[in-house]
Amino acid sequence: MDRGKTETASPADALPVVVEVKNVTREFRDGRGNGVAALDNVSLSVRQGEFVSLIGPSGCGKTSLLRLIAGLDAPQAGEILADGEPVTGTSYERGYVFQQANLFPWETVEENIAFGLKARGVYTEHRADVAEYLVMAGLKGFERAYPHQISGGMAQRAALVRSLINRPRVLLLDEPMGALDSFTRMDLQEKLLELWQSFGTTMILVTHDIDEAVYLSGRVVIMTPRPGRISEIIGIGSPFPRNRGSAVFVELRNRVLKKFHLAGAEPPAEYAI
Repeated sequence: MDRGKTETASPADALPVVVEVKNVTREFRDGRGNGVAALDNVSLSVRQGEFVSLIGPSGCGKTSLLRLIAGLDAPQAGEILADGEPVTGTSYERGYVFQQANLFPWETVEENIAFGLKARGVYTEHRADVAEYLVMAGLKGFERAYPHQISGGMAQRAALVRSLINRPRVLLLDEPMGALDSFTRMDLQEKLLELWQSFGTTMILVTHDIDEAVYLSGRVVIMTPRPGRISEIIGIGSPFPRNRGSAVFVELRNRVLKKFHLAGAEPPAEYAI
């Protein structure tokens, strides 16, 4: 993506780059062995403390790009750098939150949140953090509850702080609010903003919801139908807190929606990528 196409410069431009995607291509094989291009020559820089959303039609490679940044997959061409170093595998410094909370059903909410600390062998010195993060997530009083005993929104809040308690440099969010009802979704959006503002963690969100992207992001990255390319990067200059009913918000939403429609036609039949 040519940064000259960015519509509005972000105030974060003066901050260091923490994620750099450089000319990345990723291809998969369908059931007949034919190549299916998920991403084609994608380049993107994300700076420290930014909140960036990736939007685009189903199958455009948004999740594929997120997985590459996480180190869960590798490109066939190009490279991905985190803090200037090539991404060659997963790291606690790049947290990942899935569409489903994926809490361990045999562990309590408290134990789920503490899991990463225990896995890294740092639980003893950070034990007090667990109670603090439970409060941040609005889960105080549910420490001993199991995942099946709490709501979907509460489970996603637990998944968020389970990643944040490891103090990642980057938090990757793969449609974590996609399966929630509208009221729970808005509540979780507010909690996500609160956590982002508290920690200054760089966040990259995959979403199909344009309102969500405009409400949360400093920049919105619009991707084209397969093969996934970056069509446009739109800076959202509106300060926080944002009012979804304001004229400014509606104008920004309509501008993103127009660019989204211009990004391309509906994609062909989908493959699992």
